[in-house]
Amino acid sequence: MPGGKVLSWLRTRFMPHIWCSGCGHGIVMHALLRALIGLNKDKTRTVLASGIGCSSRLAGYVNACTLHTTHGRSLAFATGVKLHKPELTVIDIMGDGDCSAIGGNHFIHACRRNIDITAIVMNNNIYGMTGGQSSPTTPVGAWATTTPYGAVDQPFDLCKLAEGAGASYVARTTIANPRQVETFIMNGIQKKGFAVIEVVTHCHTQYGRKNDRRLPFDNYNCFKEASVPLTKARDMPPEELEGKLVCGEFVNKEVLEYTEQYDKVIEKAQAALKE
Repeated sequence: MPGGKVLSWLRTRFMPHIWCSGCGHGIVMHALLRALIGLNKDKTRTVLASGIGCSSRLAGYVNACTLHTTHGRSLAFATGVKLHKPELTVIDIMGDGDCSAIGGNHFIHACRRNIDITAIVMNNNIYGMTGGQSSPTTPVGAWATTTPYGAVDQPFDLCKLAEGAGASYVARTTIANPRQVETFIMNGIQKKGFAVIEVVTHCHTQYGRKNDRRLPFDNYNCFKEASVPLTKARDMPPEELEGKLVCGEFVNKEVLEYTEQYDKVIEKAQAALKE
């Protein structure tokens, strides 16, 4: 893909970016830009919303219509945009804490409504920007500034959470497979309904240096070794899947989309007023 096309989607005036050298968030951003270009999206009709955190800075670097909102509330803003202008492509960029902690209620209800928004959740198992606190996806036993003797809370499986809440498209991959990140984002954008793409990434600055993954490549290799395709995982016993990252498309179903249903409610209300 010509570099000029990618650059046209970047706000280069905000470079250099704030991410640490070797951060996986840049891989996710590049995959997103390739997906938008591959789908021939119009920058003036593409909206990126984000909350607070390292991952949420991504929206500010993209040359489209962007909303940098409050912590955990980006889906509320994205929902408002989609309801007002259903024809727009709306993408929400979140981190694991932003999505499943303070934003958890918005997340499950966006899944339940099945509103046509693509949620990209960059999961690095920690609050990277605000000091290295544990998040709802921090593995049991892992160090964080709020769990100096190891986390004891059971972590969320974000894909199972999204599936149980009703999302029509759910997929997981890692930054060790950037082409798959691009493919899943493209599939999610094209899905008529709420799409969740969990991209497992890393924060070597906060999480990695205290959990035996100090260098970016340590994390990359860890993801590559731990990744198991969903087709293979289905035939593996639970004990063999311990500590593995099952990657693939978990849900891809047809469900009534929220804005279309809401338009019908408006039509009924307008008809009732005329009677």
